[in-house]
Amino acid sequence: MTPAEMNWAGNITFGARRLCVPRSEAELQETVAASASVRALGTRHSFNTVADTTGDLVSVAGLPRVVDIDPEERSVTVGAGLRFGEFAGELHESGFALHNLGSLPHISVAGACATGTHGSGVGNRSLAGAVRALEMVTADGGRTTLRRGDDDFAGAVVSMGALGVVTRLMLDLVPAFDVQQWVYEDLPEAALTGGFDEVMAAAYSVSVFTDWRPGPVGQVWLKQRVGEEGPGQAPAEWLGARLADGPRHPIPGVPAGNCTRQQGVPGPWHRRLPHFRLEFTPSNGDELQSEYFVAREDAAAAYEAVARLRDRITPLLQISEIRTVARDDLWLSPASGRESVAFHFTWVPDGEAVAPVLAEIEEALAPFGARPHWGKVFGTAPDVLRILYPRHGDFVKLMDRYDPAGTFRNDFLDRHFPG
Repeated sequence: MTPAEMNWAGNITFGARRLCVPRSEAELQETVAASASVRALGTRHSFNTVADTTGDLVSVAGLPRVVDIDPEERSVTVGAGLRFGEFAGELHESGFALHNLGSLPHISVAGACATGTHGSGVGNRSLAGAVRALEMVTADGGRTTLRRGDDDFAGAVVSMGALGVVTRLMLDLVPAFDVQQWVYEDLPEAALTGGFDEVMAAAYSVSVFTDWRPGPVGQVWLKQRVGEEGPGQAPAEWLGARLADGPRHPIPGVPAGNCTRQQGVPGPWHRRLPHFRLEFTPSNGDELQSEYFVAREDAAAAYEAVARLRDRITPLLQISEIRTVARDDLWLSPASGRESVAFHFTWVPDGEAVAPVLAEIEEALAPFGARPHWGKVFGTAPDVLRILYPRHGDFVKLMDRYDPAGTFRNDFLDRHFPG
């Protein structure tokens, strides 16, 4: 493999013998059927070995482009390899929107959904929560479609590619809307821990950024839907925080040119809900990421547990983000069965130094049943994961039924979902 077959962050070099980019679904079917070991590769934004294999990596980015909007059903069927930013504008022009987007519009639909990736908002589910149906190529080269309500559907959406190579997804749509984005600085820590629900319910999508140093929380990004009354104004002060006097990057001191428009300038949902603009690379990838989900009622206590480790965290941290995610019923979604808050950590690219600190964070969050993001760096033990996910055993059975020969298995799946 060449350096191009590394992940975005450069901390994983894939062990595959080759990268296949089929140009048709028939070619994809032939490739899968002929291989003893296959893993689907998205936009490489995972920070662990979830996509790795010693066999064949398969990218669906080369398949014919599909964006099929159904106005009557309020749905869109898209090619799995499309990045969200590549079709969101078409949805908006047609009068529709997705309920939410992640911080990066650069990620593929299939990869984001398969790992439980999310945006933010008290009532907003993860990106996988919008999936109404999916089509995939199975281990024998056949094709299957699963729809919401089917017996296997809730186990197949967030499945990390363990059941097949997803080729298309049908997503729920909502009416198009505009968003204003405001940034506040120096929120008193007591305002967050003492009024977490109030902070997180202050806008359609809310992100809290902190470096965990003592004192005020660094930034709060409020993404407010524009209502029928038109654009609104933001007060100069809010809960003790002050309105930023210019655009901000989540990491203090970094130029904000790559970030989506702030300071209350209204814009389409797809140009405000992400933190970063599609036309720019948000960073050079010199980072590691981890994220843990706990029940929202435990948010303040979990925050305080992490804050007690601030002296260990801050020397290795670039920035941390706190968001809310609505509950869903997807078996392996980190927000499955509970309203959740996600604690995200963007680390310096030093895995050896980060690992022991990560272990301390996991120990601190263990009393809250913290679930790790499947696509990021974590050390949660497999026996703990079995407890954290009530349908863990059912998912293992689903893997055995869809892929009895282990075509889509790899070391990551063998470790976390042993047969």
